[in-house]
Amino acid sequence: MKYEIVVVGALETNCYLVYDEETRDCAVIDPGADHEKIVAAIADLELKPVVVLNTHGHVDHVGANADIVEKYGVPLAMHAADTGLLQVSDFIELSLLLGARNSPPPDRLLAEGDEIAVGRTSLRVIHIPGHTPGSIGFVHGGVLFSGDTLFCGGVGRTDLPGGSWKDLERSIRERILTLPEETVVLPGHGPWTTVEQERASNPVLT
Repeated sequence: MKYEIVVVGALETNCYLVYDEETRDCAVIDPGADHEKIVAAIADLELKPVVVLNTHGHVDHVGANADIVEKYGVPLAMHAADTGLLQVSDFIELSLLLGARNSPPPDRLLAEGDEIAVGRTSLRVIHIPGHTPGSIGFVHGGVLFSGDTLFCGGVGRTDLPGGSWKDLERSIRERILTLPEETVVLPGHGPWTTVEQERASNPVLT
């Protein structure tokens, strides 16, 4: 499985196109804005979207859900605990800035341990609440798509509705930092990192 990063919107959200190199089947993770940019990247790579996945329900990660789902006729999947965040009109100023549209409801509700087929392989769901109650990550091989739970040198904020520092810290320490140290962490914003690097030097966690 390979991936392409498409940085979208004013908050520079990392949208990931995760695909099977042989079949070209593709999962679109967190299409937060700039749907034309995402569509162009899909076309350039000759990919075939099969699902849209949200790591959580904040507007900068779901703002282009509707456009991508409608364009490709694919299902949307996320955790049940974040479905109440999908109405981007609740964050009107930010949604206007991002050109966001209200997301359709998810076709599939994801939970810990679920497998999402992408071509000949799959992504495994881990539930990592804290940034939001329904924050999830997607694991394949030595890669974790961590959403806004863990960043390079930082962690997700917990001061928004539904956030919990206690839950976030537990998720990171018990669910992420226990992964193999060579695991590559691909966050919702900013550069990639590794479990080893964050375990050793993340100033919020050390």
